[in-house]
Amino acid sequence: MINKWRLFHDASSIKKALFLSRMRLQLTLAILKPDVVANPRVLYAIRRRILDEGLKVVRTKRFRMSRNQAEDFYAEHEGKFFHGRLVTFMSSGESDVHILAATDAIKRWRKLMGPTKVFKTRFEDPDSIRGRFGLTDTRNATHGSDSEESARKEIQFFFRDFDVDAFYADEARYFEDDGKLRFDKNKFTHFVSKF
Repeated sequence: MINKWRLFHDASSIKKALFLSRMRLQLTLAILKPDVVANPRVLYAIRRRILDEGLKVVRTKRFRMSRNQAEDFYAEHEGKFFHGRLVTFMSSGESDVHILAATDAIKRWRKLMGPTKVFKTRFEDPDSIRGRFGLTDTRNATHGSDSEESARKEIQFFFRDFDVDAFYADEARYFEDDGKLRFDKNKFTHFVSKF
């Protein structure tokens, strides 16, 4: 006879473990915009800041958005005065797109980026990425998710084969414990070592 209480308890434990894993580790999307990718010195400096902050790079890709893709990605800004300029810029060249992981990854990445308004940021947070490398409010070097919901949506936009729930179930524990985690500097991605 199957012990129904045991099956319930086991399923409940799995759900609890997934929930606790998400509380410890958070995913966010980071975009290094076309002006950054076009400048190797700036690209290297920002990548160094990501690693120095302790953010782990779960997935990475170089991606050039078409105008339609940029319009879809920035649809929430449609009708705003800067929308056309932003879409044109984001489809003007390649961007580096990363899934980052850490405790409070969203907050940490947004703090590292600095405020959106570059001119103001240069005075209020000059050591932030945007304070150092932003050119204008559109060409502000980086993008980052502002919530877990937007992170999930934005990750899916760029990484269609990436399953957030499967990551928490299968990979998250390795990103919480650096013991088996290695870094491939050529691919700019952390990976799980088999040894």
